[in-house]
Amino acid sequence: MSRTVIRQRMFSKSFQRLVTGIVLSVLLVGCSSTPSGGVRVVDRNNNAAPQRPTVTTGQYVVRRGDTLFSIAFRYGWDYKALAARNQIPEPYTIRPGQTIRFDGRSGSSASAVATAGRPGVAQSSSSTSTSSSGSVKTTVISKPISVVPVVIPPSGDVRTGPAGPSPTGWTWPSSGILIGKFSSNGSLNKGIDIAGDLGQPVLAASDGSVVYAGSGLRGYGELIIIKHSDTYVSAYGHNRRLMVREGQQVKAGQTIAEMGSTGTDRVKLHFEIRRQGKPVDPLQFLPRR
Repeated sequence: MSRTVIRQRMFSKSFQRLVTGIVLSVLLVGCSSTPSGGVRVVDRNNNAAPQRPTVTTGQYVVRRGDTLFSIAFRYGWDYKALAARNQIPEPYTIRPGQTIRFDGRSGSSASAVATAGRPGVAQSSSSTSTSSSGSVKTTVISKPISVVPVVIPPSGDVRTGPAGPSPTGWTWPSSGILIGKFSSNGSLNKGIDIAGDLGQPVLAASDGSVVYAGSGLRGYGELIIIKHSDTYVSAYGHNRRLMVREGQQVKAGQTIAEMGSTGTDRVKLHFEIRRQGKPVDPLQFLPRR
């Protein structure tokens, strides 16, 4: 074999080894650049609006469309306890401009407002001055007071009594796949989420009376709240269209709304059950399926 052929073969083998080495180096560099934490998974399932713990300080000024039940629901109260704290007798009628207090203090001023869009912020403070003519005039000075919600029950002067028995005959509020489960963590889901089609019927989960029907609670879209007893209420959020009105009596399985995506990013029903104002896991009450 000639020297030329031997040299060509040696060169070919050297070249193959060089290429192999380069490929292995690239692969090793690629592996070493992978984040130590692995592949990042982003959960895009937006279950429900975060729920705030019970607010026990500050106050709220009633706006048009509010009911005592919707205010209690929004701030984590049992409606009977909130009514007792503010000396509101049955049937718990409130009016726009009325002050609802969470701290048990008596009296209020027009300048003290907990803005509906920013729960837990109150404004209060006033001062008086005397004019050159000797007459006294009052100057109202608005000063923001930060309210920090705390997870404690209402103070001892208001008692709700023991929880009564659960209503019987609970039914599923809609057919569809369960896409979100209850979580007791304050920043997560306070009910369950059921996927469905736009316009799909939403059903009352048990007999009761509609105590709220509207879109005044941020994060719930078009919402219905049904009172089933002195202890239990249920809520149905993100509807496209409401088919019942406040004060109307409903039966379990009755169509009360059409499923929608108001206040959220997909078509679904957000369903909650609350016992004395506190969220509980709906799956403990609904029949197995």
